[in-house]
Amino acid sequence: MIIPVRCFTCGKVIGNKWDSYLELLQADYPEGEALDLLGLVRYCCRRMLMTHVDLIEKLLNYNTMDKSEIV
Repeated sequence: MIIPVRCFTCGKVIGNKWDSYLELLQADYPEGEALDLLGLVRYCCRRMLMTHVDLIEKLLNYNTMDKSEIV
């Protein structure tokens, strides 16, 4: 949902790199090169960004407060 603030394995701060990572990908940089430019050289930190699935936009489509009564 929301990118983790720190790497689960080594504890390096990675939460501030998500937007920059997406911008580099939009600029047609390969994933590996984009991660290198962000200074993420450890494979544990790289996997945190590469495998993240941003579900927040999909979840915002569901309104839990708008349920009708079940009869």
